Amino acid sequence: MDIKVWLQAFRLRTLPLALSCIAMGGFLAASAGAFRWDIFLLCILTTIFLQVLSNLANDYGDSVNGADHAGRKGPQRAVQSGAITAAQMKTAVVIFVLLCLGSGIALLLVSFGLNWNALLFFFGLGVLSILAAIAYTVGKKPYGYVGLGDFSVLIFFGLVGVMGSYYLFTQQLSWREILPALSCGFFSIGVLNVNNIRDIESDRAAGKFSIPVRIGRSSAVAYHWFLLCGGLLSAVLYTVLTYHSPWQFLFLLSAPLFLRNGMAVQRKPSHELDPFLKQMALSTLVFVLLFGVGLMVA
Repeated sequence: MDIKVWLQAFRLRTLPLALSCIAMGGFLAASAGAFRWDIFLLCILTTIFLQVLSNLANDYGDSVNGADHAGRKGPQRAVQSGAITAAQMKTAVVIFVLLCLGSGIALLLVSFGLNWNALLFFFGLGVLSILAAIAYTVGKKPYGYVGLGDFSVLIFFGLVGVMGSYYLFTQQLSWREILPALSCGFFSIGVLNVNNIRDIESDRAAGKFSIPVRIGRSSAVAYHWFLLCGGLLSAVLYTVLTYHSPWQFLFLLSAPLFLRNGMAVQRKPSHELDPFLKQMALSTLVFVLLFGVGLMVA
């Protein structure tokens, strides 16, 4: 077994984005005086397992369904290249499902003890997250192929990721946490949108009708600007509503990073967009860290 091949299949460059929503939930909890390291570390571990599961299932599903083919502009995937067989990838998916379940159950027990109502509700959310990670590209009718990936990202990388992790710490919620959750959700959709704009032609040929395939590149660029501005404006609104120090606006230092990403998506040809997936993911992480530092020092 070639460890390097599997690490490439894990697509570790996607982890900063996945961890951003957990970091946001942790910072919000810390500002409420409810942060705990044991919960935070188990959240991180569970999220890493879930993100790797999603990447492996995506590799398998896109290969089986034909979206990974010679005309695709992005990096070659493991199953597509033959470096990992479809059977091996299916086994890896099962292993990571079990890892997600084990880590997730441990997280819920640490957070809720034997509060069965909370345990069952969040276990259900966890199972839905696992199913969403797999069904994006796997199965006879993967929802990513009909343009529903953006909605799923908003739910799981935004609302569930931020508000769910915040609740694990505090066991309470207010409507205001929706705003930073929307910020993470919009920026996460932005990463997916860059990917989908890059792959418009190959996705159309494979019958994968992502949002950019459906609306065309020009409208997809306008949509991208909406996501970037929406993410920043949601954070501004939350800060105005909870304002008590100018330090809370520290996250605005990340705005030039999103401006650079938007200009690249608008101006560069599709085959040059791949580096801006990573740039967008890292920009989101920088945004979250600045947002959190601003909360902590305010």
